[in-house]
Amino acid sequence: SRAAARDLVERDRTEFLPDDPLAFIDRELEALATVPIQPAFNVRSATAEPIAEAARVCRDRDALLEINAHCRQDELCAVGCGETLLRDGDRLAEYVEQAAEAGVTVGVKVRAEVPSVDLPALARDLERAGADFVHVDAMDTESVIADVVDATELFVIANNGVRDDETVREYVEYGADAVSVGRPSDNPAVLERVRAAVDRQFELETIR
Repeated sequence: SRAAARDLVERDRTEFLPDDPLAFIDRELEALATVPIQPAFNVRSATAEPIAEAARVCRDRDALLEINAHCRQDELCAVGCGETLLRDGDRLAEYVEQAAEAGVTVGVKVRAEVPSVDLPALARDLERAGADFVHVDAMDTESVIADVVDATELFVIANNGVRDDETVREYVEYGADAVSVGRPSDNPAVLERVRAAVDRQFELETIR
């Protein structure tokens, strides 16, 4: 996966390439130790063993571990990372099992609209393997959130196009437990607007 990331850097994509990935995870989580948030780390790997190692670091720092089955760059898919895992459910379930056995709260970032992938069925398999949450990039099929919610007891995070009251409301009505902001996550104005929308929508759900 790191070799693939280096290839991505060569074509001008920004990637995290620390000399020691596990030390990097630990260092970043240590820096958040006094910040009142629940941290999580999204990790990519072409094999299961590093997933277990990263899971132990996250466990010891009270952080969540999110396995990346989402990235779709050709370089990553060629080495068996990212979206490729959606079509290799047994290997993805093994990753989840390795992380869960380490005692960490584990989830998976997935994407919709991948040909031949039944996302609700895959989510059920991941739940059986020990996953606690699933982070769904709905692409242009927002209703897939409802399908995953109906299929599992997982905590479901909805992603893609989250910007305002309308988009938050749609995902909440489909049953999402949370939403995430993608590309504009470094834009304070968007984050404030989404946070206000989340507070309003979940308050309404509680009243109902």
